[in-house]
Amino acid sequence: MNSNYSNEKVLIVDDQKEILNSLSRLFKNEYQVITANSGEEAIKVLKQIIVAVILSDQRMPRMDGTSFLQKAKDIQPDAIRILITGYSDIEATVEAVNKAQIFQYVSKPFEPEELKQIINRAIDHYRLSRENKKLHDELIEKNKLLQIENEALVRQVEHELDLGNIIGSSPAMIKVFKLIKKVAKTPTTVLLEGETGTGKELTAKMIHHNSDRSKNMFIAQNCGAIPDTLLQSELFGHEKGAFTGAIQTKKGLFEMADNGTIFLDEIADTTPALQLGLLRVLQEGEIKPLGSHLTKQVNVRVIAATNKNLQEEVLKGNFREDLFYRLNVFPIILPPLRNRKEDIPDLINYFVDKYARRIGKSVKKIDDSVIELLLRADFPGNIRELENEVERMITLIDDNGILTADLLSPRFHIKQDTIDNFTDLDGNLKEIIEKIERKMIENALNTTRGNVLQSAAKLGVSRVGLHKMLKRYEILPEKFKN
Repeated sequence: MNSNYSNEKVLIVDDQKEILNSLSRLFKNEYQVITANSGEEAIKVLKQIIVAVILSDQRMPRMDGTSFLQKAKDIQPDAIRILITGYSDIEATVEAVNKAQIFQYVSKPFEPEELKQIINRAIDHYRLSRENKKLHDELIEKNKLLQIENEALVRQVEHELDLGNIIGSSPAMIKVFKLIKKVAKTPTTVLLEGETGTGKELTAKMIHHNSDRSKNMFIAQNCGAIPDTLLQSELFGHEKGAFTGAIQTKKGLFEMADNGTIFLDEIADTTPALQLGLLRVLQEGEIKPLGSHLTKQVNVRVIAATNKNLQEEVLKGNFREDLFYRLNVFPIILPPLRNRKEDIPDLINYFVDKYARRIGKSVKKIDDSVIELLLRADFPGNIRELENEVERMITLIDDNGILTADLLSPRFHIKQDTIDNFTDLDGNLKEIIEKIERKMIENALNTTRGNVLQSAAKLGVSRVGLHKMLKRYEILPEKFKN
């Protein structure tokens, strides 16, 4: 026996006994040979014995070589698959390359010594793959140990993925927390809906951190930030030469996040081509890198987010309906800050502590007037706007100072004459409400120079709702443009 390969097992599959005997005699001094006279028998062998190489004939009754090798790939994916075909089996060969991902095909008639060289190369490839996998597994184990060692430190950093970092005790947020708790430990796809700045990415991180995938990667990608071709490459990877500038093969984020979670923000801004690729991932669990003819299996939990109404985007023809239903399995709507104002004091305290530590200042006190003014604000930018305002105040304050109302941006100061106008109103309740509503609409239009969309956001109503009120009160936005 050749000592280089004598320990490796080669499985030969053919329905003709004389061919099995012939190949067994050819290889018996080189490898440990196992034979099977059908695909069904070979599958039983693969379930019991680990082999390095599978050599199968294409033309066999009941189960042909391509079908068998496809099943063999699922049982022993590391085993190197080789198909013996006739010149007339071109279609079957192409199918074997695509579906069974064979290492090589051998055409009949073949030279015995040439076949030996092919088997030798296959075993070398098998050993190299096993060694790479072993190194990869060792690296994962070392990373896990590092992760455990740094766990205490990770809990202290600002962006720790913990339930405590999403502040809220309002009814709206308690409802969100209940939904997160129900879905976190499942593989279910989640769609996060909400305005800009409501904390969609932080919510996605919290779902991942409290899931069974928490030890694996969480990767976030803003789908509206880069062009379509680059985004496809970023998500699905590409082969060398797939497009101009693709100088080397690149892994996509889905492959990198295998067994983990990927967060796709601004999902509504994707193109039909990318949406088709995302549908393939959600339906089949596979990706196809740009420039490749082969697909790769991935096990990734998808959490998508949008600040648009996806159903409306479907009706407009901007978003695939089948993808919408795949994403909308478990929707979670994150409430805007104006609908959870009781959480604002806690959020202020949290952000004050956060930025005082980051900037290196101590805060003696937060004046009540600051909280009072912030409670009155509309916050079209939601939590992100509040956080930015607190960071600005901490930057302005002296060390060991008091946060006072004069440190707030001008937009947070309510004009006293506006308050007086409201308190001097006469009439029954319906009339007073109508006067207040008209006054607030006019103030919003004046502030935004007649921009209906911005005014609707400022007032906390939908654009359609504001248009109805404008019609009811006969208010023309054009009058406010100057």
